[in-house]
Amino acid sequence: MIIQFDKNAAPDQKDKIIEKMESLRYKSTLVSTQEGDYLVGTGKREFDIRELGHFPGIDDIHIVSDDYKLVSRKWKVTPTRIDLGDGVCIKEGGLAIMAGPCSIEGEEQIAKTIDHLTGNDVKIMRGGVYKPRSSPYSFRGMGIAGLKTWYELASKAGIKIITEVMQVSQIEEMYDYVDIYQVGARNTQNFNLLDELGKVDKPVMIKRGISGTIDELLYSAEYVFSAGNERLILCERGIRTYERASRNTMDLNAIPILKEKTHLPVVADPSHGIGIRHHVEPIALASIMAGADGIIYETHEKPEEAYSDGQQTLNFAESKQLIRKMRQVVDLRERL
Repeated sequence: MIIQFDKNAAPDQKDKIIEKMESLRYKSTLVSTQEGDYLVGTGKREFDIRELGHFPGIDDIHIVSDDYKLVSRKWKVTPTRIDLGDGVCIKEGGLAIMAGPCSIEGEEQIAKTIDHLTGNDVKIMRGGVYKPRSSPYSFRGMGIAGLKTWYELASKAGIKIITEVMQVSQIEEMYDYVDIYQVGARNTQNFNLLDELGKVDKPVMIKRGISGTIDELLYSAEYVFSAGNERLILCERGIRTYERASRNTMDLNAIPILKEKTHLPVVADPSHGIGIRHHVEPIALASIMAGADGIIYETHEKPEEAYSDGQQTLNFAESKQLIRKMRQVVDLRERL
């Protein structure tokens, strides 16, 4: 159960509602976010909802059977919109394009990527300054210094930044320089990190775990929402299976299933989803037809010289072609 408090609900009114919930043998958790105050009730005893409905201070009551209650579409039928300002919005039915290198490598690379994005009317740049690598000897990012340089160049061009945060201690130092925090596949169940991201007022995109289920992704989002941040985006990026012909198995099924289960925007990552450069385009287009609200992918001027993930990174010519085709597919999707 989710109780939405009236925006003008007084503290004593909330206390009386909590007392009533407890008398009904329901555990109640108070959640305050950027958008409002909620009371999440969990319990098994059935009761007449009218026992609560007459209490002053309640705006609405929703019965939600899912364990992930706050991110469920069963109570919030109006899809969540992530407004980044300056007309940049991630929303249901739209196409948010987020493109850039796997790793931020230096000022020249940043500038060239920004020129590519602005030339193709792309408003969000992806890139990593803290890189989780399988080998400790691989390039692991430029850190906060690289992020500051990136932010300085991107902000002048009107480009928004999405980048991965790997640990709690990085959240505060990154805050002034990011527009979207990304939780990578290896950190999807880092619950301490998720709790702390619930305390910030910037959007968070959560990638599906390497072998995670759809429900586990939704539980991860529930952690952030219940800690106070409902500006959330989900990302399908493929899962590890027994198949070895591609880096991961891109689960296109997950996109419409997530769209059915949650009110949050759903983004697809075809670069990690398949991990093979010349297959990124068809997977991106298929993801849009499956209902994705955005695509995040990797592009670099010279992928063969990229510090990481060059095998799945598009060059600028390939990226330009993909952007054009993605917009055509969105137009087709709207007509169907």
